[in-house]
Order: sequence, then structure tokens, then C-alpha cells
Amino acid sequence: MQEKDLFEYAVIRVVPRVEREEFMNVGVVVYCAKQKFLDVLIKLDQEKLAVFCKELDPSVLEENLNAFKRICAGGKHSGPIGQLDAPSRFRWLTATRSTVIQTSRAHAGLSSDAKETLFKLYTEMVL
Repeated sequence: MQEKDLFEYAVIRVVPRVEREEFMNVGVVVYCAKQKFLDVLIKLDQEKLAVFCKELDPSVLEENLNAFKRICAGGKHSGPIGQLDAPSRFRWLTATRSTVIQTSRAHAGLSSDAKETLFKLYTEMVL
């Protein structure tokens, strides 16, 4: 039997009007320290977004979601936050905020393959 490792994940949400607390799931971020894994999958369904909130500019939202991806990946192209180690980047990305892009609280689980778990959660929570 393959050993399972602790992982954490959060669902990425678009919250067009923060005061209404309505949201649309657009992605999932997964962090597993033991597997040295931090990755994100994001899909912005623009048709669904148009029905959900006509006022949001999808191109600006895509730009912000791409910044989320860059920070998750880390490296020089991702700004000062992207220079942090993986656990710090995960904590920063999942910190509570009152903006159009938010995450759920972080949840924990066990997985023998964090990448496979990311795809499974993405399929269940976003698609």
C-alpha cells in the first residue's frame, strides 16, 4: 500500500459583489509539503460569469487569476511574494481577504499523489 501524505487545499472563488457573499468556483490550489508540491488549476467560464455578473470585466479577472498562477509557481517572474518558499506562498494565496478573488478556508486531507488529487478536486469543485 502506498503511503499517504498530508495535503491542504483551497477552492478559488470569484466574488463579484463581496457584500452579497455570492461566489463562483473557478479553481483549486493544493499544497503537499512531503511531496514538495504546490500547484493550481483555474478555469474561468466566461459564459457563466456573464450570467452571474455582467459588470465584471473578464480580461481584468483573467489577469488577476494569472497573477495567482504565477505566485503559485514561484520564481523571478512572480514578484516578491513568488520569491517566498512554497508553504509561505500557499498561506499568502489562501489568506482571508475581501476582494473579487477569494479562496475558501484551507482544508486538509491525505493523498499518495498530490497532482492526481488536484485534478480530482478541480473536477469535483469547479467543472
